Amino acid sequence: MYRQRSERGPLAPVSVGETHTVKIESRGKGGDGIARIQGFVVFVPGTNVGDEVKVRIRAVRRRFAIAEVSTE
Repeated sequence: MYRQRSERGPLAPVSVGETHTVKIESRGKGGDGIARIQGFVVFVPGTNVGDEVKVRIRAVRRRFAIAEVSTE
């Protein structure tokens, strides 16, 4: 479910501060784990392919988000 539509296209389906449980599907060029939330790419540093982790969204950009593993 995308929130509002802007002139640049749909906004991200995640917001800063939200927590989600994700499965790391692949690894990016920089070594970060990559997960998807409703098809939206989320980079999670310090994870490996196959990890299932709870993450907190730190930053949201137009085409991707950056999250950290949540300790909660």
